[in-house]
Amino acid sequence: MGFPLYAAQMVAIPLLFVPLAAPAKAADASAWNQGTHSAVRLIAATAHHEGEPTLRAGIEIRLDPGWKTYWRYPGDSGVPPRIDFSRSKNVKSVTVGWPAPHRFSDDSGQSIGYKEHVIFPLSITPVDARRPVMLGLDLDYAVCEKLCMPVEAESELMLGDDASHEAEVAAAEARVPQRRKLGEAAGLSILAVHRVAPAAIAVDVSAPDDTGIDLFAEGPTPDWALPLPEPSSAAPAGVKRFTFALDGLPPGAKAEGATLTLTAVTGEAAIEVTYRLD
Repeated sequence: MGFPLYAAQMVAIPLLFVPLAAPAKAADASAWNQGTHSAVRLIAATAHHEGEPTLRAGIEIRLDPGWKTYWRYPGDSGVPPRIDFSRSKNVKSVTVGWPAPHRFSDDSGQSIGYKEHVIFPLSITPVDARRPVMLGLDLDYAVCEKLCMPVEAESELMLGDDASHEAEVAAAEARVPQRRKLGEAAGLSILAVHRVAPAAIAVDVSAPDDTGIDLFAEGPTPDWALPLPEPSSAAPAGVKRFTFALDGLPPGAKAEGATLTLTAVTGEAAIEVTYRLD
């Protein structure tokens, strides 16, 4: 089971420019690609021209009521999205943002993802900013209700300075966890990480309003499958503590020296902290 480990995933694109047909024009959105209990499209937002020119867009997924799809780390069950932009033209790289997810519990265990609707914001660097950019998406993802089903989607969008979906993409960007340092106490904070047993970790989290805090833990490589942290009653006043076992390590891997990614989420904010297990 593979998944990226950071709030933004860089997808490298071969530095090959293929001339585009002259009649091609920028658009604000692609057509919906209808799939099993879901639909996918690309949407465009306002480009940034300060420093290196950057185009902005989003992968929008709509889900039927009761169905869900998954975050970059899906938890006990599920499949993370596989995003491929290799069909793009005049694209040097694409950075994928992962909005703060939700925890779901059902008969198959606990999973991490999204229901109803999600937009993955994209930051696109062109090879040549003076030429047209065509974003070509191949997406493999899973949708689940009681059973999970694989879905494939393709989409293409000519990008320009169109801003008709600026509000939607900006809202998705705002939900991507912000990078923070351990102990940085500013609003939502991951205050400390403790070893509470040889093979167990405790993480202390605080927020101005501590209701609705959740925590997710990821290992340093895609083949780590850490259990979801669970709330603990042994927490200091004003702090919410989560604990999880150092289970799910790949064969031959050691916890000592490994860097974990910890993501704390509330209804209003989300942050990401990396921590090295000494």
